[in-house]
Amino acid sequence: MANSKSALKRIDINERNRMRNKTYKSAVKTLMKKYFLAVEAYASAPSDEQLQTVQSSMSIAYSKIDKAVKRGVYHKNNGARKKARLARALKNAVPQAS
Repeated sequence: MANSKSALKRIDINERNRMRNKTYKSAVKTLMKKYFLAVEAYASAPSDEQLQTVQSSMSIAYSKIDKAVKRGVYHKNNGARKKARLARALKNAVPQAS
């Protein structure tokens, strides 16, 4: 157990920050899973409606990742890597017209 008043305060602050970080990380993981499912559905049966779903879920995921980076939950390179992974999934799902 902590011996000083400041150490007790640090414990409280660390717990508060841990819970805040946990909510962002959980939300990002959930949004990424939803996006990958949308991309999978679009790849199996491409349509304009499916593409709209994919693009909206990508936008929401990008937004949440950017907010997590802004608040220090993720390092900026980690956020960039996650966003690149989302973009790559869509690019690989759609066959390129030559």
